[in-house]
Amino acid sequence: MTDPRDLAAVAAGIDIGGSGIKGGVVDLLTGELVGERVRESTPTPSEPQLVAEIVAAICARLPVAGPIGVTFPGVVRAGTIETAANMDPSWIGVDAGTLFGDRLRRSAVVLNDADAAGIAEMRFGAGRNRGGVVVMVTLGTGIGSALFLDGGLVPNTELGHIIVAGTDGEKLAAASVRTSRDLSWKAWTGRLNAYLDRLESLISPDLIIIGGGISQDHARFLPRLRVRAKVIPAKLFNDAGIVGAALASAAPAGSSADPEAPPPA
Repeated sequence: MTDPRDLAAVAAGIDIGGSGIKGGVVDLLTGELVGERVRESTPTPSEPQLVAEIVAAICARLPVAGPIGVTFPGVVRAGTIETAANMDPSWIGVDAGTLFGDRLRRSAVVLNDADAAGIAEMRFGAGRNRGGVVVMVTLGTGIGSALFLDGGLVPNTELGHIIVAGTDGEKLAAASVRTSRDLSWKAWTGRLNAYLDRLESLISPDLIIIGGGISQDHARFLPRLRVRAKVIPAKLFNDAGIVGAALASAAPAGSSADPEAPPPA
């Protein structure tokens, strides 16, 4: 196996989720993971210092120096956490870029987890060379979203929290709801249909990309969906967040992988 340290164009990415924290080394030219993917459970409670310790432990197993990208499941503005629906509320107001940078003793770029996954899919996966309005919906503990206009990211959309029939969208149709309520694929897909129908009514996307770990089971539910836009599964599956985080860590300011960059004019 090739040692990641022998490759010139690699970077490390960490993907923080409500149930697990994953990390890996990414080949920035291909989007492929190099070496092992490392996963640890998200601590309970998921407080900032406890999460930072897990991130540090994962980083210690990734043989790459330099800046690192870290995702977070919530609104992230200039590295500061503004929402934390599936994490401990003590995260709100935390300068996560400084927190991780100080703990890891390296520069850390922090961005929304779904935005990171979307960046990866638009660069290497299902969204490659796709124009118009593209939305990636990540289904996991909650529902994340990444919105793109002609390839440019509109950051922190958090469309998983739109209200569907009086209910927060992710409480209706997240992948975790299917397992926690022991729903059949047919029953859960009905909920997902209702969510996507509401999403379409708000943004009229040209393409919907379904991501998250459940995208590997797309044959069980995609054929049952009845929405106007084309719906396709992600190609990077549950590695997309890691890949997007690594891309963000290496992105020049203003580039398409920079989470703070505006969409193109």
